[in-house]
Amino acid sequence: MSPARRRGSHGAGALGEGPRGLDASGDAAPDRALTVAVTGPTGTFGAGLVPLLQDDDRIERVIGIARRPFDPAERGWTKMEYRQGDVRDPDALGEAFRDADVVVHLAFLITGNASRRTTREINVDGTLNVFRAAAAVGARRFVHASSVAAYGWHSDNPDLLDEDWPVRPAARLFYGQEKAELEALLQFEAQRHPDLALYLLRPTIVLGPDAVGAKDVLPGLLAPLGRRLFSRPRRLPVPVPLLVPEHPLQFVHQEDVGRALQLCVLGAGPPGAYNIAGDGVLTAGDVAREFGALPIRLPAWPAQAAARAMSRLPFLPPAAEWVEAAGRPSIMDTTRAREQLGWHPRYTGLQALRDTLGRQPPS
Repeated sequence: MSPARRRGSHGAGALGEGPRGLDASGDAAPDRALTVAVTGPTGTFGAGLVPLLQDDDRIERVIGIARRPFDPAERGWTKMEYRQGDVRDPDALGEAFRDADVVVHLAFLITGNASRRTTREINVDGTLNVFRAAAAVGARRFVHASSVAAYGWHSDNPDLLDEDWPVRPAARLFYGQEKAELEALLQFEAQRHPDLALYLLRPTIVLGPDAVGAKDVLPGLLAPLGRRLFSRPRRLPVPVPLLVPEHPLQFVHQEDVGRALQLCVLGAGPPGAYNIAGDGVLTAGDVAREFGALPIRLPAWPAQAAARAMSRLPFLPPAAEWVEAAGRPSIMDTTRAREQLGWHPRYTGLQALRDTLGRQPPS
C-alpha cells in the first residue's frame, strides 16, 4: 500500500518559525548585510554558492569552515574568512559560527572512501552538531543540502515527486539512508528551536565544472591524484556503440543549486523543503550520446529490474550499493521552488551535462 501523503509535513513553511524573507521582517532585503557561515565551502555546492555570496551586496561576510586548509583569496572569495574545523567538534563550530546570521551546511561524505563509522560521524552526527551550534549562537536560518535520494527508490513512489511525498530511507544505499534520516532528525531539532528557520534543498544529480573535481574519488594519500585524474569527465575519442536502457534522469547545474541556496540564505521564501532540478528529463541514452557513444536504446524496465535484484544481494560491496538508484526513476516536481522560493534554473539538464563536459554552456 502506498504511504499516506502527509500534506504540509515536509512542505515549504512547515519547518521552523524563524524570520522569513517575504513577511514584515523584510529579510530578502535586509537592513544590514548578513554574515553567513558555510561548512564544506570547497565542494561542488560551495562552488555554486560562494561566488554568488561574493557578488551579493546583501552579504557582508562569509565564514568558510573546512578540514582541509585553503586560501579563499586564491579563488577570488575576498569576503570569506577561512576557519579550519571539523563538524565532529562542537566547540570549534560554536566559535566559527559566532555572529553568523545564517548557517549553510554543505559538508557531507558521498563517495564512501571512509569507514562507515567515520561516514556516520561526519554525515549524521556532524550535521546535528552544526544545527545545534547554529541554534546556540542565535542564527536566524539554517540551510541544509539534502537530496532527491531522501525519497528513496521505492516501487510505490509516484512518477513525479513533490515535496509532500514522504521521505523514506533507501533499502541499502547509505547515502540515501542518511539523507532521509537527517531530514527527520533536523525536523525534530527545528521543533526544539523554533526561532531557527530550517530550509531543506533536495537537488537531483548535480553537474557542472566542479561536479567531479570537488570530490575525493580515491582514498587517503591518493586523493590529490584522483582529483587531478578525474577532475572533469571527457568524451570518448572515437564513437563506440553502446547498449543503453532508456532510464529517465534529471540533472541540475551547480550554479543553479547555488542560486537556490542563495535564496534560502536571504530568506526569499518560507522555510521548508524544496525540490531542485533543471528543466527537461533526459535518458541514459542521451547521456551516452553526449559522451560520444552511439547509443543503442533499449527499454528501461529490464535494466531497472536487474538493478533492483542486484541491490538485494547479500554482502554487496559499498560502491555497488549505488545500483539501487537505478532501480526506480526519481523525477521531481520543482513547482514549489519556483513559486514560493522564486527560483528558476538558468541551465536545462542537457546544458548542465554539456557544461560538465566543457561543451556549449548557456550564453
